[in-house]
Amino acid sequence: MARINSSYRKLSAGYLFPEIGRRVMEFQKANPSIKILLLGIGNTTEPLTPAVMDGLREGVERLSAVETYTGYGDEQGEKELREGLARYYSSLGVDLEADELFISDGAKPDAGNIQSIFATDSTVAFQDPAYPVYVDSNVIAGRSGPYDPRRGNYAGFVYMPCSEMNGFIPEPPEETVDVIYLCSPNNPTGAVAGYRQLQKFVEYALEQKAVLIFDSAYAEFISDPALPRSIFEIEGAKKCAVEIGSFSKFAGFTGVRLGWTVLPKTLKIADSGPGEVHQCWLRRQTTLFNGASNIAQRGGIAVLSKQGLHECRKLIDFYMGNARIIKKGLLECGLTVYGGENAPYLWVKAPEKLTSWEFFDKLLQEAHVTGTPGSGFGPSGEGFLRLSAFGHRSNIIEAVQSIQAKLLL
Repeated sequence: MARINSSYRKLSAGYLFPEIGRRVMEFQKANPSIKILLLGIGNTTEPLTPAVMDGLREGVERLSAVETYTGYGDEQGEKELREGLARYYSSLGVDLEADELFISDGAKPDAGNIQSIFATDSTVAFQDPAYPVYVDSNVIAGRSGPYDPRRGNYAGFVYMPCSEMNGFIPEPPEETVDVIYLCSPNNPTGAVAGYRQLQKFVEYALEQKAVLIFDSAYAEFISDPALPRSIFEIEGAKKCAVEIGSFSKFAGFTGVRLGWTVLPKTLKIADSGPGEVHQCWLRRQTTLFNGASNIAQRGGIAVLSKQGLHECRKLIDFYMGNARIIKKGLLECGLTVYGGENAPYLWVKAPEKLTSWEFFDKLLQEAHVTGTPGSGFGPSGEGFLRLSAFGHRSNIIEAVQSIQAKLLL
């Protein structure tokens, strides 16, 4: 008799975006003539750059001729792309071998799948608030107890609170845990961890024989040279960390789908032999994944070219220009705003001690602007709203002007 995986019944995070959609649709139905302005979108909006388009076209053209046609490729990713990424990391002062890089169809799948190579009874800690896939994938794997709607968390997990008091960068857990999820620049808070803050986590992981899962999907948005872009800039990290990267926001590949994971062969945990964790991930990928699109990978190779990097960084500058417009406009309104300096997200404190959802409704009803309630990212997100710098410049300006003119504070 077939039975469902009961862990799916524990999930709560799926409630967030359907509920946003329901409230927006309900408002639009009651006010059909009003234009709703989106500042909650975590999706890129601007066209791919010329060099990247040339790379993608080359990928398509290669499939049209017998001499250059390719079917299944290397399941770990095209060697040229992995070597390009190794050179990219070298520019950050990080030495990696090409076979320590695994190409995928995006950071989100890797962030969800990486937990599968660790013991099912692992104790897991999360930076809180956090991108929902970290928590949800571990719930599905059966590592949590039930969800507590009053507290907004799951029994059995360790939450590392990120608040105004600690600059939204947590301290390592006081208790012993096995797996720790970190994201810097952070989605949703926009906070970026410094060298010393990451060093504390590396020291903890080495001492406890734990593993750090480090999501660096927004690393290219860091403009401050005093901030690290990779966990592997921290001494000792190759012995205890996995890094997940993405072309989605780096190059506007949200729909193209291309990412990577770095798993050093020197990573060793409590019961593993030398290189065994690396081999587990290789086995997982070759067993359950047939490789990223060969067309998308040609685009990724183009991103990492000199011209590609120049164009993609100009595109990032455009989005960060949006962030500056949003932050300046909201600060002028008297709102408290964090982030938006080395990350494309702004973390806005709800006025008058409103809850996240109350602030969402207020912004929608009065200014006709949407954000994403912070409580949907974890219990420490309560009382905040995430706004995004991804959007057309005209829409960004219009949304900020609407907030300034209509939001009652």
